[in-house]
Amino acid sequence: MRVICLLLFLWLCTSAFAQETTVTGIRIDSLPESRINIPIQVNLRPFYALAEQNVDTVFTSENYPDGWIQPDCATRYKYHFRRSPLEISMNGTTLNLGFTGYYKIIGSTRACVSGTVISPWTPPCRCGFDEGERRVKVSFTNTFKLHSNYILNNTIVRNEPEALDKCSVCFWGQDITNEVMKGLKEELDASKKIMEESFGTIRLRPYIQQAWDMLNTPYAIPGVGYFALNPKKLSMQDLSANDDLLNINIGITATPVVSFVRPETKTLRVPNMSSSGGSGGFNIYLEAALQYDSLSQVINEYLENKRFELSEGLIKKHIIIRNAAVSADTMGNLIIKVDFTGSFNGTAFFTGKPVYDSEKRSIEVQDLDYDLKTKNLFLKTAKWLFNKKIINELKKYTSFPLGPYYDSACMTLNNWLSREWTKGITGNGYVNDLTLTSLYALPQHLLIRSNCTGQLSVTVSEISLNF
Repeated sequence: MRVICLLLFLWLCTSAFAQETTVTGIRIDSLPESRINIPIQVNLRPFYALAEQNVDTVFTSENYPDGWIQPDCATRYKYHFRRSPLEISMNGTTLNLGFTGYYKIIGSTRACVSGTVISPWTPPCRCGFDEGERRVKVSFTNTFKLHSNYILNNTIVRNEPEALDKCSVCFWGQDITNEVMKGLKEELDASKKIMEESFGTIRLRPYIQQAWDMLNTPYAIPGVGYFALNPKKLSMQDLSANDDLLNINIGITATPVVSFVRPETKTLRVPNMSSSGGSGGFNIYLEAALQYDSLSQVINEYLENKRFELSEGLIKKHIIIRNAAVSADTMGNLIIKVDFTGSFNGTAFFTGKPVYDSEKRSIEVQDLDYDLKTKNLFLKTAKWLFNKKIINELKKYTSFPLGPYYDSACMTLNNWLSREWTKGITGNGYVNDLTLTSLYALPQHLLIRSNCTGQLSVTVSEISLNF
């Protein structure tokens, strides 16, 4: 049944909201706002590995080992610097990046007066060659802050380099460690400036807007209709890291709708992010419109060309159902129009109030009554025969037990929530409850409201970083 199919697709929704509506004779309460809060845990090691791959491991002076850097007339030098694997860790919103540098340097001087050379270069003095490369600890501290307008600020601090070995040159052992550290700090400050220009301010709104546009795009559910999420709000909480795991709590508020007519695609600017969030888990309210044409098809599958014997005592008559059509009046009653032939020709109009029995977990049409339109005088005077046969049969097909479908849907949802959705992304969740909360027989369609609650968390242990 299409009603059941609609319920089975509740897991597609993330939240819903609807305005209070009044139809002639029918008052429809406002649909509560729904919200889904998903804690997401991201393993940062793939990002660290990407950084390791994209940061050079060896740095040398230009044209090393043959070329020299000559900052002035009296000095020249050249160097070779290599780094250890990056040491990256993140705690809270602070990322620490460091490494051990291994360097060797060689240089010489000469006498100059006002730019005029008056002596040859001295023999080269060097460190890090014979005694082994000199070591230095280098590190940066980066602090991130994500603002409600999706601007990510990165404050970068260059920490003081820590010399682990002295750099002594020439045969008299002159210690030039401080001079080397001074030059290294100048290079590190230049690198810091480049990082700040490239990553100091990152505007994420264009990327969030693309995701928002996708959330606003309706898509077809085969055999059911069209699903539109209609997101309204986006929130994020607790953006922090610990032990190389980034934790994010993301919340979405929306107005999901299932319909048989494709909704118009909306192009809306993504709203600023809210920091307010719920208590975790999801509490989804879904409003779906079931067209009466579809209900008519369901009932016709059972009743079309069905023969009923109207026999009692000496009376031997029959009727054959040719067509059944479902509609509703303005008072919230379902109307089932039944055209029949056979011993008699005519039309019967059955009316009743659709209700949901939460204890039985079933939809039923209560207080089923009918009106008969036929030119046959006998049938008019023997309406009780018609009543006894047809109403009892209709009651079989206007009662829809949902318990087995709920149980099956919950099992399916639990299996889907707790699995690897794609390589490296795993969900862990379960459904607490899945139920139909109310239904309204409106003149234009049968309005169905459902609620699904549960828990869901997502772990990202591996992600493709092929940019």
